Amino acid sequence: MEKRTARLTLLVDPQKKAVFEKLCEQEDVTPSQKIRQFMREYIEQAMGPDWKQQVFSNDEQD
Repeated sequence: MEKRTARLTLLVDPQKKAVFEKLCEQEDVTPSQKIRQFMREYIEQAMGPDWKQQVFSNDEQD
């Protein structure tokens, strides 16, 4: 299960940030939701469709 407790800080160009926020608003998603979506897609591309099993099975052992 996903836990949303880690913070990721990014430095981006202010103009790109403004455009990104406007595009997110048009899709009715928050910038955070869109970044999480990008991350999930990237992880799946790199690790395959069973990435959740690989990643989250480690949480259960801790």
